[in-house]
Amino acid sequence: MADKQNITVLGSTGSIGVSTLDVIARHPDLFQVVALTAHSQVDKLFSQCQQFKPVFAVLLDADAAQQLQSKIMAAGLATEVLHGVEALERVSSLPQVDSVMAAIVGAAGLRPSLAAARAGKKILLANKETLVMSGRVFMDAVRESGSELLPIDSEHNAIFQSLPRDFGRGLKAVGVTRILLTASGGPFRSQPLSALENVTPAQACAHPNWSMGRKISVDSASMMNKGLEVIEAHWLFDAPADQIQVVVHPQSVIHSMVEYADGSVLAQLGNPDMRTPIAYALGFPERIHAGVSPLDLFKIARLDFEAPDMTRFRCLDLAYQALRCGGTAPAVLNAANEVAVAAFLDEKLPFLGIPSVIEHALEEISAMPVNCLEDVQQADRLAREIAIQHIQSQGKSGSSSFTLHASLNS
Repeated sequence: MADKQNITVLGSTGSIGVSTLDVIARHPDLFQVVALTAHSQVDKLFSQCQQFKPVFAVLLDADAAQQLQSKIMAAGLATEVLHGVEALERVSSLPQVDSVMAAIVGAAGLRPSLAAARAGKKILLANKETLVMSGRVFMDAVRESGSELLPIDSEHNAIFQSLPRDFGRGLKAVGVTRILLTASGGPFRSQPLSALENVTPAQACAHPNWSMGRKISVDSASMMNKGLEVIEAHWLFDAPADQIQVVVHPQSVIHSMVEYADGSVLAQLGNPDMRTPIAYALGFPERIHAGVSPLDLFKIARLDFEAPDMTRFRCLDLAYQALRCGGTAPAVLNAANEVAVAAFLDEKLPFLGIPSVIEHALEEISAMPVNCLEDVQQADRLAREIAIQHIQSQGKSGSSSFTLHASLNS
């Protein structure tokens, strides 16, 4: 990598964004930050601007952008401050940008990720909702522009590393029989279902292995995160639902595996640290130092595996159902889940109410074919409305405002 990669980091103040900047900071000779973006964390984004001196800084919220502008001017930095979804799309498709880290959580990350794909950028995809909601639209854009797509989720990154480079010819053509997607099982893996009735947001966010944001942590606790990853794997690797097997692996050391026709199973192992897949994607096809400590197999001593309990983890079962249904069903699943998780974090919905909200939305909304982004947007809007109404009808919420910030159209 003789020339520096010019990078836009979407969602730079989140856990993936922070880890990305940590890796970038270790290689000032290889990477140059062009743009940093955040939802509303002014102070954190300002600190990052001081360190990396990007050309652009983007905040979704206009008031937050004004606050950042004042800090930028007072510090004498040359960074230009922008705001809004259009600004996110702009910094994702700038001519001087080579790579885009797509790490905005939720539906809000779809439009800028799609803009990067249409502009032919190297995309480091950490926003799984992009593929869950609009897999066909996004993958068509990647193919048409010649964009390079590298998955950042530790599981999909592990699968990518375990597949031959020409897997695009088709899994059967390269001898792959199954994708084995590992899951930690989250904090409630061994608890009886009755014990989950009074789970608090703090308990749901206490992941045993990974340090993640609140929304993703709740998704991990419900195993919806794994359900979304199943759908993501379908699009990334052109694998049908029946070829993707979820394997609960509590130690989170094997990040995923690929089974071949000759009986071989290839796996990628490592400590549970997101800097490993981030560094792999940043440096691809070369390997660069990530700052991650070596894996000590003697300390780990044992590796356990079990089948997921679909009764306990209804969200995972619903995700498989949505994938098999196809069309807009995964977008409905994702939107209803975002609404339900937001309500749970606001203590307006019990933890076990999350799958009920999602199931209700899937039953109420007929799946339609996805031919363009508008099809996805329409399904997203409708699913949010139905999910809000369902939560309110259960007497758990007096306001719908907690759900609206995550909308694809915000």
